[in-house]
Parts: sequence; structure tokens; C-alpha cells
Amino acid sequence: MTKSVIFSLIAALVFFSFTGCKKTTSSNKTATSAHNSTSSRKMSGACLNCHTSGGNGPGWWTVAGTVYTEDFSATSPNGTINFYSEPFGAGTVVATIEVDANGNFYTSKTILPAAGAYPQLVGTSGNMQDMPALCTSGDCNSCHGVTCAKIWIN
Repeated sequence: MTKSVIFSLIAALVFFSFTGCKKTTSSNKTATSAHNSTSSRKMSGACLNCHTSGGNGPGWWTVAGTVYTEDFSATSPNGTINFYSEPFGAGTVVATIEVDANGNFYTSKTILPAAGAYPQLVGTSGNMQDMPALCTSGDCNSCHGVTCAKIWIN
């Protein structure tokens, strides 16, 4: 190998060790995001790629994602996601999760019913965004930002 290739590999490993998820032990970290918390780190990609049993993330999330501003230029902090039994905020609230100060939401608890639920995002301004389709997976960023728009609120 050339010196530049070796240097590039070392630089990439050092960069990832400071920016990527860390490998965890075989047990789960119990955690749920909360308003004003700044303990979450990475804001992109499908969270459950790392935050799953055997993954590199500290915690095995059952529901996780990132919320952005409408123009996707920044994350949108401290909102709330309510999961309803019917679309557009109808029916009963089956679960609630807070978005943290970094725009992330996550939990290691099982909060979604097996039959799924309908998410409604409420921003700090009181604005609401509804997902009209039934959500049966908590891996929100596996679709949002990939096959459909990122999650956003003003």
C-alpha cells in the first residue's frame, strides 16, 4: 500500500471513532429522549442501523428518528410525537415521545402497538404534521429521508 492510502485509512478510522456510534456491550441501555436533553449525537441515517441488538449504538431503540425544519437546513428541537389509534389525531393517544434539543427522538421501550399507530408531530410553535399512513415500524428514518421526505415541523 502507498503511504497516502495508509494515511487515508488511519484518518478515516480516527474520524469515525470520534463521530460514529460506539460499540456497546451485550446488554441494552434503557433510555427515552426528553425535551431539552442534549445526550443524543448523530442526526442522520436510519437510527436503528446502529441502535439495535448487536449494533454499534448505545441503546436498542424501538422508535427513533430525527426532526428537521421545513427547509431541512437544521434540526427542529423539543417537539412531541403523539401516536394515535386513528389518522389525523383521531381516536386515542396510544403513545407519546418527546423530541430532544438536538432534534432526535428515541426510546428503548416498546411503545407502539403491534397493529401500528398514526404519528402526529407537534412542534414547539403548536404546528402539527400528521402521517396519514399507518406506522408499523419505529425505524422512522429508514423511510423518511430515503423513500419519502424527512420528518419536519416549524
